[in-house]
Amino acid sequence: MTQRVYAVTGVASGIGAELARILKEQGHRVIGFDIHRTQANLDHFIALDLNDPASIAAAAAQLDGPLDGLCNNAGLPPRAGLEETILQVNFLGTRAFTRALLDRLRPGGSVVNMASRAGQQWRENAAQVKRLAALNAGDDLRAFIAQENIDATRCYNLTKEAIILWTIAETEALLGRDLRMNTLSPGGVSTGIFGDFQRAFGAAVDRNVQRAGRAGKPEEIAQIAAFVLSPESNWLKGSDIAIDGGMGAFNLADALDLHDIR
Repeated sequence: MTQRVYAVTGVASGIGAELARILKEQGHRVIGFDIHRTQANLDHFIALDLNDPASIAAAAAQLDGPLDGLCNNAGLPPRAGLEETILQVNFLGTRAFTRALLDRLRPGGSVVNMASRAGQQWRENAAQVKRLAALNAGDDLRAFIAQENIDATRCYNLTKEAIILWTIAETEALLGRDLRMNTLSPGGVSTGIFGDFQRAFGAAVDRNVQRAGRAGKPEEIAQIAAFVLSPESNWLKGSDIAIDGGMGAFNLADALDLHDIR
């Protein structure tokens, strides 16, 4: 088996930690990035604060060789008081970090961006996504939040919509570099921040989990991330993959009143 080199952000916990474990079990080298230090299932750890442009530049500069893939898993939940940081970490910082690493990716390399079921309204909100994407590090995110009149939950949803649309926008350009980019959209995953989603989205979260039978497990998301990083998924390009235990399907069946066609 060919040993590959993968970079994973948000590697200290949850899906990122499980992805590092799976990739190591598959025999690969794993370079982990996080604001919290860890050595679990890593060949090398590099500190990264996606809220700090200087940290992004420093982390990218510490890479000492080429990569076969990058999983952008780091992110913040919809938590009141973190509005500016959510926009920066979940989208603007992630985009900047990815741009800094693109030249390190070998031909055939894969970028996996962690989106969410919460980003599925991207079609309706594309104009707002474009306004966010026009900002750069150092721009006044506080003014943007005030102008858009958005709270922490909307900031979170917006960043996940932005991740999906940015991935779509990058796909054709990356083909010319023999690189590809996809998003994963988990729903209802039992991690340490699951309570934040219950508070932000209310009874809908518990209702969806009940209908699905249980919440997802971090390792179930990580297994799919590992596959999308691998060359075995090489024809997946610019796709958003729902990993939600059927939640999206039965919500759509309700909305479209599809039950009679069974």
